[in-house]
Amino acid sequence: MRRNSRARLGVSLLLVAGALGLGATPSTAAPADAPAAPSAIPAPSAYALDAAVERRLGAATAGTYLDRKTGELVVTVTTDRAEEQARATGATVRRVARSAAQLDAVVETLEAEAKITGTSWGIDPRSNQVAVEADSSVSARDMARLEAVAERLGGAVSISRVPGVFHREVLGGGAIYGGGSRCSAAFNVTKGGARYFVTAGHCTNISANWSATSGGSVIGVREGTSFPTNDYGIVRYTDGSSPAGTVDLYNGSTQDIASAANAVVGQAIRKSGSTTKVTSGTVTAVNVTVNYGDGPVYGMVRTTACSAGGDSGGAHFAGSVALGIHSGSSGCSGTSGSAIHQPVVEALSAYGVTVY
Repeated sequence: MRRNSRARLGVSLLLVAGALGLGATPSTAAPADAPAAPSAIPAPSAYALDAAVERRLGAATAGTYLDRKTGELVVTVTTDRAEEQARATGATVRRVARSAAQLDAVVETLEAEAKITGTSWGIDPRSNQVAVEADSSVSARDMARLEAVAERLGGAVSISRVPGVFHREVLGGGAIYGGGSRCSAAFNVTKGGARYFVTAGHCTNISANWSATSGGSVIGVREGTSFPTNDYGIVRYTDGSSPAGTVDLYNGSTQDIASAANAVVGQAIRKSGSTTKVTSGTVTAVNVTVNYGDGPVYGMVRTTACSAGGDSGGAHFAGSVALGIHSGSSGCSGTSGSAIHQPVVEALSAYGVTVY
């Protein structure tokens, strides 16, 4: 897998809580107290095992996922040697038809022949396929083109339509402010005693200076940004504050963040953002490419969490584990969404920072 009172209150309740937002056209969203999706909640050891499998097997595995009933990590393999190595890690093993190399070749074919705005694709190890989504902006002609490419790939691709249109969720006004737009801070991070927050790169592309209120004093200055291709950025606090490393649960409490990891297909996640507040979902694909209108992003994670205009840059997490930075979605229907996140581990590594 590519794998805080008003100006100051703005920092302590917005950034400390790490969940503000950047959005486009708002859509129906699940309330903050919506029931969690029926998906596995990983034990901390599952993340460590997933990382160990990736280190040991690399491309010899066709992907990992959490079994919904048992919560155990399942490793997919295509060879006896890989099965032996996977069992040595203590993981449950499943033989599948397509190898990582074959799935990567499918992705490369889609990239070369079906790069259509309004589509996304990623690897779903549960089905041992590349799962493609096409939003409502994809024309009948382009759908026919996409389906023709998929047919040639012999069952290695599944295609589904999703409502709405994939977009970076950008909206003027509200939450933290820069360049006339509002965004969410994802997680507070630190390096060498200095405090920062990470957010979406399409947010930090907009402005170098960020405030906690519209027209308010600057609380932080951009020190890095990456979009498209990636979707992460970092802002250094310049107002002397030392915000806590928590995420706002929008019910009067917060969630402490103690570590960061890559999400695993099948696991439960929560998303915190200023528009849809806290919503829940399941990770459905990794290594996801999203073809936004202003450029593609790669190595993302697809979930079923709801999101809407005002949520970009927000936090995707599971318990005390930071997982991702909210990038965008095609909207939300009832309690079923398509929230996409940038893996936070990649952003932390790029900037040499840690959650706390």
